[in-house]
Amino acid sequence: MASEATTLTVEGPHGEREMRISSPSRVLWPDLGLTKLDLARYVADVGDAFVAANGDRPVSLQRFPEGIDGEMFFSKNPPKGAPEFVRSVKVIYPSARSHPQLVIDEPAAAVWAVQMNTIVFHPWPSRADNTDNPDQLRIDLDPQPGTDFDDAVPAALELRSVLAEAGLTAFIKTSGNRGLHVFAPIEPTREFLDVRHAVIAAARELERRMPEQITTNWWKEERGQRVFVDFNQANRDRTMAGAYSPRALAHAPVSCPLEWDELEKADPKQFTIATVPDRLRTTGDPWADMHANQGTIDVLLKWWERDLAAGLGEMPFPPDYPKMPGEPPRVQPSRAKKKS
Repeated sequence: MASEATTLTVEGPHGEREMRISSPSRVLWPDLGLTKLDLARYVADVGDAFVAANGDRPVSLQRFPEGIDGEMFFSKNPPKGAPEFVRSVKVIYPSARSHPQLVIDEPAAAVWAVQMNTIVFHPWPSRADNTDNPDQLRIDLDPQPGTDFDDAVPAALELRSVLAEAGLTAFIKTSGNRGLHVFAPIEPTREFLDVRHAVIAAARELERRMPEQITTNWWKEERGQRVFVDFNQANRDRTMAGAYSPRALAHAPVSCPLEWDELEKADPKQFTIATVPDRLRTTGDPWADMHANQGTIDVLLKWWERDLAAGLGEMPFPPDYPKMPGEPPRVQPSRAKKKS
């Protein structure tokens, strides 16, 4: 049986806050015996870096009331009972509906989300005061069956060069699983569709340079044993696990920012809620200055237009999206062949 509530002191920009943690001994990661209180302490320990990476953005919460082996659900609307210092912002979804989403402005707000059984935090790539215009270009490198993290590493290094040629400074983090996430800060002057097209342009250029290792094929049956560049993660209401967010996997990994010179020797399994706080204290935050210099996606959009002129059109959108202009049929290729 879970124990009674305890209180955790959380430091932040407005001083200390006493945060109530109910059921602190509830085990969230059974293989390790890590509890809800362990998670809350982790979030408080990395609080400054966590807020720097994920704060001032709408965030979706991936919640696990009984731990990682139990029921899971996504919470886009802020959970009820938020403290007065926790705010929300209204966002518009692809369906044109709008709802409020939580915004994390200080470590105590993230700890409160843990109190509400959040394990994984999914921040938007746009700021709370301008949710329609991303200030981050994000690219998800997703190793397919038969490939692994080691296959994503050379892809990320080449992608860094691609983005540099487009005038962008790339930052890298582990996904917390087998993949890698590449981010680049951008001026928030373009809408989501433009940023999606910029990501597709970068992905196609990467695929041209590494055709045996990289794929942009949306349909899994066409990807083969390659690293998939998931361009649809650049759409509105599509998010990745945030930097320093825990993941709901057995060894309690963290989506951990890296320096580029660490990447080739990195083992993603080493970055966990047990190890990352000490890493931050000793090596600092590789993403601390991410937004010091924002680039533009102008060059990538020129590449997009170049590819359009060469006959490469729009790519498929996620299945829950409305039909989009120029989109190819959302029919699995093998099924399309049977119909013909």
